Amino acid sequence: MRRPLSLVAITATAALALAGCGLASPVTSPGPSAPSPSGAVGQVQPAGDPVDIATGLAAPWSVVRVGDDTLVSQRDDARILLLSPDGSTVEIGVVPGVAHGGEGGLLGLAYLDTDDEAWLYAYFTAADDNRIVRMAYDDGELGEPEVVLAGIAKAGNHNGGRIAFGPDGMLYATTGDAAQPDRAQDPASLNGKILRMTPEGDVPDDNPIPGSLVYSLGHRNPQGIAWDADGQLWAAEFGQNTWDEFNRIDAGANYGWPIVEGQTGDPLFVDPVLQWATSEASPSGLARVGDTFFLASLRGERVWAIYVADDGTAGATAWFTGEFGRIRDVAAGPDDSLWFLTNNTDGRGDVREGDDRLMQVRLVPLVALRHAGSARYSGTGL
Repeated sequence: MRRPLSLVAITATAALALAGCGLASPVTSPGPSAPSPSGAVGQVQPAGDPVDIATGLAAPWSVVRVGDDTLVSQRDDARILLLSPDGSTVEIGVVPGVAHGGEGGLLGLAYLDTDDEAWLYAYFTAADDNRIVRMAYDDGELGEPEVVLAGIAKAGNHNGGRIAFGPDGMLYATTGDAAQPDRAQDPASLNGKILRMTPEGDVPDDNPIPGSLVYSLGHRNPQGIAWDADGQLWAAEFGQNTWDEFNRIDAGANYGWPIVEGQTGDPLFVDPVLQWATSEASPSGLARVGDTFFLASLRGERVWAIYVADDGTAGATAWFTGEFGRIRDVAAGPDDSLWFLTNNTDGRGDVREGDDRLMQVRLVPLVALRHAGSARYSGTGL
């Protein structure tokens, strides 16, 4: 079994004041409870060697499980692939209007099953903007796309792109500053934000800014969002040159970019709960299994297991450092396992035979391994 290679534990700072931009006060109460997607309970960590679920993927960006189906987006060619039980993939559609360039292309996927219809949502870079569309989904077949939200500024980098439905039934989207940092502090801009909207793209009545999709601001390039068991939203964010971040996201809160990066103690902004050197993370997808968050790391070439304690502090253990290259996304797998996507074919990684791949690793209760002496802990109350 591969051992964790490093451990960090950093105390959170609960600075929730705003940066004078006319926002309502932050709402810190959690939303509806969020069951673990895998059914796992308690804190967990990997055990044993990861195995291939699918190979030969081309710049994959997002993986979403839809009942017994698994769908993967490919950034550059705009294809959506359906994973077969034998590990082969079948193209079920090419999203029209995707204009790949730099870090842009077909990015995040999210799934919604309503009483009337099931929908697959996609965030992508188009000719003139970043946008979100939805397509009817029926047993591996996609309908024509409907625009949910358009007008998010695009660039060669910092496009954000992660989307997910929260336990409140709302659609959340991460947007980057599109290489213009000042957008992150502009409440009138959709960029450098976490957005919250209805499934149709409308503004919920209880958003922190009346009439606005902005849920939180002051973000550089967030690409991971997930909810804990109490319905609290968390996000992972690319830093610039110094600190990558793991943030507790509260409605209306300001996370400081481009004025601050990482933990500064500035009372105008919310400090991250955890921070890493950019060489150790460059974080993308975020998922929760049981009471553990897992974070995909690109430049860091590892998966972080993150444990949030009752007092708000957190510790993180790195797994598989350097073994599989860049990691783009993570998801709860079947039978108490973790799935993760490598991302070595996007032009920035060292391509290995079989890349890119979707991999699976078994998860076991953290306490079992702790008693066996096979992991290190940081004294954060875990």
